[in-house]
Amino acid sequence: MKKLTSWDEDPIASFSSFVFTDDFARTSLRQPADLILRTLSTESAKTYIFMFGNFVKWMVAEQKTLSTITQFDLLRFINRTENGKRLLNSKIAFRYLRLIERCYDHLGIVPNPARLTMLTTAPGEFAKDAAGRSLSSDQLLRFFDALPSASPRRRQKTAFDGWKRRRDRAMQVVMALAGLRVSEAVGLLLEEVGKQVEIDGAIELTITPDEKHDTSYEHVTLLPRAGVDELHPWLRERDQMKIPGHFVFPANMAGDKMTKKTVYVQIRSTFARAGLDLSRSGGRTLRNTFAKRQLENGTLPDDLKDILGLALERSAADYKFMQINEDKKK
Repeated sequence: MKKLTSWDEDPIASFSSFVFTDDFARTSLRQPADLILRTLSTESAKTYIFMFGNFVKWMVAEQKTLSTITQFDLLRFINRTENGKRLLNSKIAFRYLRLIERCYDHLGIVPNPARLTMLTTAPGEFAKDAAGRSLSSDQLLRFFDALPSASPRRRQKTAFDGWKRRRDRAMQVVMALAGLRVSEAVGLLLEEVGKQVEIDGAIELTITPDEKHDTSYEHVTLLPRAGVDELHPWLRERDQMKIPGHFVFPANMAGDKMTKKTVYVQIRSTFARAGLDLSRSGGRTLRNTFAKRQLENGTLPDDLKDILGLALERSAADYKFMQINEDKKK
């Protein structure tokens, strides 16, 4: 392997510069349909830098550099254990290898150690992922019954008192009934909400990468009548409040973007009011429930892939294995 002077001397600084460039975008397996390269958001870059930093800490402890790392070293890295348990499950291990592979691709290293590790590692050698969780039909109804109240307080201080509760209610309904990720919900734009109402009362939501996670694919999902009945009144109230900007669910009267943490907290509160297991509460459980119900109702995995904006059909098919969050016995 060729000597990588700057990457060997200060790998974190080298990577931190690389991750914001078009060169990093070019190493992605997911090239945008419009062929326009998009650099990472600050939030995504922080995640990648954190992951790379973890790898570097291990590499330094092993007295290795990027120039001397081999595929066998990387195999040891992903198979690390603590108290007899592996530290990385299969998805996380693959993400680490893919990130390291992108660095070696950028540096023109052949053969690529990370790629060799992925090619020569049998699926059984990766730690098994815990089964995903979803809600039963009864639990989903309880979730809807526990949503934030749609009505304002009896004593209003302003004409739109309580608007954030109605925003949160509409957002959670849209997430549950249209299968949106948290990043897609907080980044949902007014222009992505369809104006044409179908015969059955549904509307289309055209989800684009704009203001979402930078690996999001553009896709179209249907919001059924029950969701439209919650979303449209909120949009009318939003318009009456004259909130600027393009976010369907703004954080404040200034039209700023909500944080994902805020949404996680709000969804967790709904789970708590519904008496549901809080160990797996969040937007992912709602998305899992949506996807599992789609498959049970006859949607083909290839069609579900497009509805959810996934890259692979097998990723959509995996939703059939989601397990119900059983209610804890009191």
